[in-house]
Amino acid sequence: MEKVVVPTPLLPLDIGGPAPLWCKAESLQPVGAFKLRGAWHRLTDLSDDERARGVVAFSSGNHAQGVAWAARRLGIDATIVMPTDAPAAKRAATLALGAEIVGYDRATESREAIAAAFAAARGATLVPSFDDAWIIEGQGTAGLEAATQMDAWAGGPPDRAIICCGGGGLAAGIALALPETEIVVVEPEGWDDMARSLAAGEILAVGPNPPPTACDALQTTRVSPLTFGVLHARGARGVAVSEEEVRAAQRLAFSALNLVVEPGGAVALAAVLAGRVAATARTLVTLSGGNVDPAAFARVIAR
Repeated sequence: MEKVVVPTPLLPLDIGGPAPLWCKAESLQPVGAFKLRGAWHRLTDLSDDERARGVVAFSSGNHAQGVAWAARRLGIDATIVMPTDAPAAKRAATLALGAEIVGYDRATESREAIAAAFAAARGATLVPSFDDAWIIEGQGTAGLEAATQMDAWAGGPPDRAIICCGGGGLAAGIALALPETEIVVVEPEGWDDMARSLAAGEILAVGPNPPPTACDALQTTRVSPLTFGVLHARGARGVAVSEEEVRAAQRLAFSALNLVVEPGGAVALAAVLAGRVAATARTLVTLSGGNVDPAAFARVIAR
């Protein structure tokens, strides 16, 4: 993995406590998000015959770019099922990486069904964004990297990891990679199905008419048994943050760390800043993506 996916920086962020937060800057990946870790791990496991028949994925942008990036490096045709309201910057970046995009209506159509139909028609391999053991294992390398970095700079591995969560692939991967670390997942308010599922001990879908959110990367309506099972077994818990709390985290990441972080990539930091989760002596926070529309980001930091 390290021969292709270069380790991302772990940056200390002083928020006035006895110890800094340790922020894993996955927004600095070649595609601007952690997603290429799992995508590369999954696609390199394909046989020559499977590679020749291509891959199909569904994503609002970050997994799309991860799959497209890995597919181009490996000479594989990639088709991405992407909502028509996906950020223009993510759509353009996916096209620039050579993938074909198939649009769908997020409110009325099932991306899973559309992707499955395309994969079946073409004999292609379906590459889910989180409901796949190879994807989860690949995302977990972010946790392994962070543990090594914190051993060197913080005196030990993270005792608490606060992780941005949509479908839970990154959180499940880190939970497996760091079995002694407390896991807290963070979602936008109204889209906190993983948090509610963990609290209830069973999978609960997002409620009817969820509120609009800038966290497009985290708009998962139902988590998978695979990611839920890992996190529930580890005793993980979840919290939710507001849109304004997310914007405040984006502004701090930009002013204090010189990082452009998208809304969905800032929710973990937002949870600490808003007091939803307390920082410990060795707290790991994921800044999971930085693919944000420039005009939208300018409006956030201007405030």
